[in-house]
Amino acid sequence: MTRKVADCRNTPSVMNCTLTISGEEEEVVRAASEHAVSVHGHEDTPELRTSVRESLEDEKAPA
Repeated sequence: MTRKVADCRNTPSVMNCTLTISGEEEEVVRAASEHAVSVHGHEDTPELRTSVRESLEDEKAPA
């Protein structure tokens, strides 16, 4: 199974957050959504989780 990555640097914010989360898709969606709520002040909604899921990228293998 391909690991997924959520990278705050890909989403513009006033905080200039640099957090990157990687793992299996469901755990990354959960962790990134919790981060968006606790750090960035978003509301935990199905729309937020959908947005997070759509922004995930495949983890690149180390060179």
